[in-house]
Amino acid sequence: MKRVIVIAAAALAAATLAVQAQARRPDTAPGEGRGNEYVVLYRWGVSAADARRAVLAAGGAVVRENTAVGVATVTAASPGFAGALRADPRIEGVARDVVIGRVPQPAGPGRAGREGRAGAGGTGGLLSAAVSSAPRAASARGAGEAGPGEAGPGEARYATARGDDPDLADSGATALRPEPLAGRQWDMRQIHATVTGSYRRSRGTHDVLVGVLDTGVDATHPDIAANYNFKLSRNFTVDVPTDANGKELDGPCEQEPDKSCTDPVTVDENGHGTHVASSIASPINGLGIAGVAPGASIVSLRVGQDSGYFFLQPTVDALTYAADNGVDVVNMSYYVDPWLFNCTDNPADTPEERREQRTVITAVQRALDYAHDRNVTLVSAVGNGASDYTRQVLDIASPDFARVAGQRSRNRLISPGCLSMPSEGDHVIAISATGISGRKAYYSDYGDGYVHLAAPGGDVYDTQGRTQNITRATLAAYPRAVAEKQGELAPDGSPRADDVVRSCRGRVCGYYEYLQGTSMASPRAAGVAALIVSRYGVPDPVHGGKTLAPDVVERRLRATATRRPCPVPPAHTYVRRLIGGGELTTTQVCEGTSIRNGFFGYGVVDALRAVS
Repeated sequence: MKRVIVIAAAALAAATLAVQAQARRPDTAPGEGRGNEYVVLYRWGVSAADARRAVLAAGGAVVRENTAVGVATVTAASPGFAGALRADPRIEGVARDVVIGRVPQPAGPGRAGREGRAGAGGTGGLLSAAVSSAPRAASARGAGEAGPGEAGPGEARYATARGDDPDLADSGATALRPEPLAGRQWDMRQIHATVTGSYRRSRGTHDVLVGVLDTGVDATHPDIAANYNFKLSRNFTVDVPTDANGKELDGPCEQEPDKSCTDPVTVDENGHGTHVASSIASPINGLGIAGVAPGASIVSLRVGQDSGYFFLQPTVDALTYAADNGVDVVNMSYYVDPWLFNCTDNPADTPEERREQRTVITAVQRALDYAHDRNVTLVSAVGNGASDYTRQVLDIASPDFARVAGQRSRNRLISPGCLSMPSEGDHVIAISATGISGRKAYYSDYGDGYVHLAAPGGDVYDTQGRTQNITRATLAAYPRAVAEKQGELAPDGSPRADDVVRSCRGRVCGYYEYLQGTSMASPRAAGVAALIVSRYGVPDPVHGGKTLAPDVVERRLRATATRRPCPVPPAHTYVRRLIGGGELTTTQVCEGTSIRNGFFGYGVVDALRAVS
């Protein structure tokens, strides 16, 4: 059951829910050149220098290293390298990495351009998750110009939340009016993040930093730019234009002046990360929408490729960077591939595959521990496989890369002891998704003891019977460049796709897209966490700004959530009409109590109660 973290607001048949991202991925082949690539875990407590000597003695070379948590990307030509290194007491684990393609090195003075391998430029790591973009759905409203009372030139200027005192609105010193597209933000009304709700108490402060571990953030979007932290944002990836077979992966390296494959930190050529960032902290500025914490700052920590893959090494590096630079909250709307579920003793897997999965679990958990210990609140999407993670489930998509190093995607029965990372990691707050009626979204994964909290993520079938309504998804910022590339804009700039909306303030226009998924639920919970740090945080003596222990943040999230009991009967049946005809009926069983259960955890986050 492929956990596609974002589901575009579209018709999804059972097969697409399970494997649509898998189908979009090209085949790959092992790398060539300097030899094989590995992820190496240093023994905890062993110095990096000693661990590097162990790598060298076994015949390897370190090409990228995270000394904070002891994770390195290593190349070695000898086929016996992994076995020799595993026998060294300074090393805890070795797993074969998979090279997915080639990165052309930009030509510089005195040198010709040459081909390099993915990973050699710093993108190494076990392979990654896809971000799906399913077919477009019909909108009940029609293509996307903002309607009467929602947008347009000549609107009065609105107060911005940037840098304001969280109590200022209560004094009447700052007048607030709904944003032009607020009428479409049913999700914000559900958690009381509105001008009559939490914005009156706290809109977040600019010194509270929210890290978006994603595909990047469009920093030029007019409904993000005011809250974008250019100084701290980083890109931990390198684009891979084509896979090892020459098929397009991330696409051409287009950055000028030297066609570099390392995108600037201001770019999101996928759109997923921009939607997430906007949901958290779009400012109140008289344009488009407002996020849950419209006064907080966004730090883009790009770990996802344009194609939607998410690598292990960038994930580890981004988490430790966030911890070392005072980031208060991070949102992780993805999982680390190639294994949807990582098992250490699954009889269906080879010994090498088990070592690979053990490496993913250990490396990610080390980074999560490091961040948690340095006051980073960790928030993650639970996944979109409609599966109960506390029961045996069928994984039909792992490993994600077929015909590589002898691996084949296949059906695997997964026990509850297997882990999807990072959502099942220690210290992570796992968020399920709700629809407009408050029900658990049909696609959202669940499980009593797995789900911590719920937040609105959209459900195009909710209250619509068996048909779809695009406005039952969630609306947030969309990069214009991506919309243009997808052919979703007319020559005059007006949207011609049903799930794209334009909002203008004078001559400044922003674009917004309807998406649904636990990817959309998680950032709304992260936004509430940012409000809590803004309201109750204490001065950070190391980095400045505010800080608050993540366990305190989580306790307040739980204490102020709106309790949502299991449906009656607890076996809830979802029915939806498929595009090709026919209907799909699925029954999902909610277990637990009114205090905590498998659909909603401790309840649906509430921005107003969290800061009151």
